[in-house]
Amino acid sequence: MNVFVTGSSSCLSRALLPRLAADPDVERITGLDLAPPAFHHPKFSARQLDIRDPGLEAALAGHDALVHLAFVVLRGRMNPAEMFDINVNGSRKVFYAARRAGVARLIHISSAAVYGSGVHVAEIAPLDPLPHFLYGQHKAQLEHMLEIEFPECVRLRPHVILGPHAQPLLKSLLRQPCYLQLPQPEPLLQCVHEDDVAQAVLLALKSDARGAFNLAVEENFSFREAVKRRHRVAIPLPAFIARAGLNAAWKLSGWGGEPAWLEGITRTLILNCRRAIVDLGWHSSYSAWEVIGQT
Repeated sequence: MNVFVTGSSSCLSRALLPRLAADPDVERITGLDLAPPAFHHPKFSARQLDIRDPGLEAALAGHDALVHLAFVVLRGRMNPAEMFDINVNGSRKVFYAARRAGVARLIHISSAAVYGSGVHVAEIAPLDPLPHFLYGQHKAQLEHMLEIEFPECVRLRPHVILGPHAQPLLKSLLRQPCYLQLPQPEPLLQCVHEDDVAQAVLLALKSDARGAFNLAVEENFSFREAVKRRHRVAIPLPAFIARAGLNAAWKLSGWGGEPAWLEGITRTLILNCRRAIVDLGWHSSYSAWEVIGQT
């Protein structure tokens, strides 16, 4: 099997690429990213190319599967129109280029952010990302397109992906000794280990499954619990102060992407992962606290 991976220098790719390379069924891996590769292996070759480049179709030729990771997660000072063009228009071009190149297996890494909030949310739930959260909105818009135009595509919807290679913003949120002071009952969240997301990709590559699949640990927790697990003394921070601080940091330096990232902590989102367990044979290998401890 020859596998083409976009976003091959991303955080998640650092967990995925070693697993692909170790799989005896995978003969060749081609990575595509604007950033230079952080992974090296005899099976792996990298190309520095924009996903919107007209040469993408030629690069995809000869591959059996596409794993689409490329996505702008934290836009910093990037114009919203540019972010949309990469995330939605660019991703659409990737899938059409793959189809024209004869790539049979299509896997897209989406996000639980497409739901916005909810309890025991299954894949049939309507997509309702949080207002002003561009990352979640772009994931949802792309999923709507894929469901209609590429129904054979597997769309994995992991909850917050944590682990040794987690997004730096997520690591920062867990490391700081403050938690949001929110009304009771506190919003509940889940997470998933990067290795378990990588395992879901491998399972999807070798199955005939299609459609959306939720991925998360069984346990749920509040952000306050996650912070207190790491800090014996944790400080409650009024939400309006946290929002003002993140907004100021973003406007002054572009750090943190956009203020709407903080809103996810204020909404309960708990996934039903039964479909991934039954149809993919997937399960979480870690408890929530093991995942957080490794981040």
